[in-house]
Amino acid sequence: MAWYPGATKMELQPESDSQAAIRPTQFIVHSIIAPWTAKRTYEYWRDSTNLESHFGLGYEGDLGQFIGTETRADANAGANRRPDGTGAVSIETASNTKGTDPWTDAQIEQLIKLGVWLHRHHGIPLRICRTHDDPGFGYHSLFSQWSTSGTACPGAARIRQFREVVFPGIVARATGTTPEEDDMPTADEIAKKVLTYDGVISVPGAPATNPTWTLSSSVTEILKRIDQVKAMEAAQTAAITKLAGLVGSGVDTATVVAAVEKAIADAVVRVSVDVTGADSKGV
Repeated sequence: MAWYPGATKMELQPESDSQAAIRPTQFIVHSIIAPWTAKRTYEYWRDSTNLESHFGLGYEGDLGQFIGTETRADANAGANRRPDGTGAVSIETASNTKGTDPWTDAQIEQLIKLGVWLHRHHGIPLRICRTHDDPGFGYHSLFSQWSTSGTACPGAARIRQFREVVFPGIVARATGTTPEEDDMPTADEIAKKVLTYDGVISVPGAPATNPTWTLSSSVTEILKRIDQVKAMEAAQTAAITKLAGLVGSGVDTATVVAAVEKAIADAVVRVSVDVTGADSKGV
């Protein structure tokens, strides 16, 4: 069995010696729905139930370990111990009686430190579990197989903290980076990437490497050029319609040109019309 040096050892017996061995592949966090210290959690496991987690964490960051991490603990239903011998390490964290409050800063720090140790000591991979038996990190309600009758544990506020603070903190600390280095890209960075990725959005004449050519200006330019094309189409339609109406009417070339130019002007677009032929008979 393995004991985390950052926790106070409060060994539960007979469970610590009698329960089956596991190979830890997951870390699952819980809220205990009580504002208990680590010691009070230990006393509850010892005196009131045959269930337990490996660790208990109080509001002030007091952390106790009750069972070695290579021994089964019974807080995760199907994740306690699988037929192949793998299992989850679990922790109960102090909460209000409704399980609605967020973790304190002290609790978050302890969760990150413990997560890093579990990754380094047991090789738990730095990812959120993708399935109920996938190695990684998770929280009690992540998969139905981890509870006997459904649960919202550890609560919405803590699930958000797990995804946005705790798990990224574990990854950052374990890999030697900082949370700032792992930040999501900014809106400007995403827009620039979209505009330059394989020419998906391309504006003729705009330099592809111009960092000031933003999404807004690109869309504006595209819309402007669409308007120009539509105006050109209207002018051409007007010219063709006028020419068709003059065919066989006996007018001369100058009259045709004047009529077409007026039709184009009426369409609010000026184009160059080249009419060939010496007289109206050629039209």
